[in-house]
Amino acid sequence: MSVEGNRMACLNSRFKGLLTGLTVNADSVVSRFNNDLEGIKKNLLKDAYFIHDSDPAATEIAEVIAVYPGFYALFCYRIAHLLLSYCIPLLPRMITEHAHRETGIDIHPGAEIGCPVSIDHGTGIVIGETAWIGNNVKIYQGVTLGALSVVKSKASRKRHPTIEDNVVLYAGCTVLGGNTVIGHHSIIGGNVWLTSGIRPYSVVYNKSDIVVRDQRDLETPVDFII
Repeated sequence: MSVEGNRMACLNSRFKGLLTGLTVNADSVVSRFNNDLEGIKKNLLKDAYFIHDSDPAATEIAEVIAVYPGFYALFCYRIAHLLLSYCIPLLPRMITEHAHRETGIDIHPGAEIGCPVSIDHGTGIVIGETAWIGNNVKIYQGVTLGALSVVKSKASRKRHPTIEDNVVLYAGCTVLGGNTVIGHHSIIGGNVWLTSGIRPYSVVYNKSDIVVRDQRDLETPVDFII
């Protein structure tokens, strides 16, 4: 057997060990996984190029793959989602929770995420179990795609929002509810809170008043202690 063959046999053996107690068809799962890996690789490369093209700070694809937390979270999610499609319990959630601890990005393996997707910075992102995300979607730090408060008996229903193609979700925005659909080519501004759907090509943003004054004109100085 070649060196490559020995390496693959070793990896397959370790994978089968991970599946012990989780399935009675470990050999079949390993075979399916190996067959499906090429598709996962293609999608991850699309993600990497999309992240690179979306971020002026990215210098090369190798940088995105090696160090970007958003790419790492997507990598773990796509592997976990594949295993979940084989009805493997526990392990998919362990994989995405590992990514959560490493990156601060919490993606449930049951979410449906298209390709390519760009996660920039990423810290604090939460994507719920029944969320559906289309293609060419950009997600920035602190975004929540969550559920409205529901009872446990409704856990099998769609509880999280649908994000159609070519949507941008800026930092800190929160989109909640299984019936909430963000139409394609929409932009959701920072810190927006949405619990109802919007039409395609919408722009949603907060309009706040920013006051700039000379602190020397204030009778009481601004002195925050945290």
